[in-house]
Amino acid sequence: MPGSHPQPAPAWQRDSALQEVLDGLQQPQKTLSAKFFYDARGAALFDRICELPEYYLYRSEMAMLPAIARQLQAHFDGPMELVEFGAGSLVKVAELLAANPRFQRFYPIDIAGDHLRRAAEGLQQRFPKVAICPIEADFTQDVVLPERGSQRLGFFPGSTIGNFQPDQARSFLQRLRRSLGRGSHLLIGVDTKKCPHQLHRAYNDQAGVTAQFNLNILAHLNRRWQLGFATEQFRHYAFYHPGQGRIEMHLISEQDTELNIGPHRIDLAAGESIHTENSYKYTPDEFGQLAKSAGWQPVTHWLAEQERFAVYLLQAPQ
Repeated sequence: MPGSHPQPAPAWQRDSALQEVLDGLQQPQKTLSAKFFYDARGAALFDRICELPEYYLYRSEMAMLPAIARQLQAHFDGPMELVEFGAGSLVKVAELLAANPRFQRFYPIDIAGDHLRRAAEGLQQRFPKVAICPIEADFTQDVVLPERGSQRLGFFPGSTIGNFQPDQARSFLQRLRRSLGRGSHLLIGVDTKKCPHQLHRAYNDQAGVTAQFNLNILAHLNRRWQLGFATEQFRHYAFYHPGQGRIEMHLISEQDTELNIGPHRIDLAAGESIHTENSYKYTPDEFGQLAKSAGWQPVTHWLAEQERFAVYLLQAPQ
């Protein structure tokens, strides 16, 4: 009718993140993006995971970082900017800042804004000479950084690259290269292929913290959008898939359940799973080839004791 105004789209259509949830739950194998783990409670649970005796990844990388930071000081000339993607609690980056005085500016990027800002405030007190500028953003998307004032090093620790399927990892590494700019470097943690029993223990800890972390993804969606997941009806399930070279994490529905998002009804049968995370493991040759395919040039890499974990230094073309 003349003079009438179009009706606004319903909330579930306007919210791209909620649309992403819906799209994943409508797949034959229902999925949720691992980024939805990280509300404030999820970030706190992950910090607890890092303290678990079974979780070798955190201890291995932390033990490597001070020596790596000192070697980076010798590798670079002049002042540096540091950019961390998926910064979390800023524990690992403190090892780099403490061992390398070349870092004069630091941009931590994370989707959990409140948690990030609290962590940045604490880090600023510890390193008053470093300009710390937190950026709340989804680091899996293109992130526009402030104009570069000096040579720039990206930091992506913790084997989070393993959460992406290889083709997605390639695209993600290309986005990091665009965000950091020509001639920049990237320091990235990557988990290695090893004994499946050791991998299984790391994601099925005796204290059940990883299970709580996995289930929190549903609680987070409930808190954010009131989706109505009955979290007590789901159980944590994680296993190593040797053919794919990855850990898979799932949430298994223990009974038939129904979920509604806007006009869409999602049915889960008893025994059906929601796939919440992959964690791919790479040999040095495999990751080197992946980095090259994304436009990065491997410079060097470091391996932890018994090759439990790897850290790579990559460079973007000028």
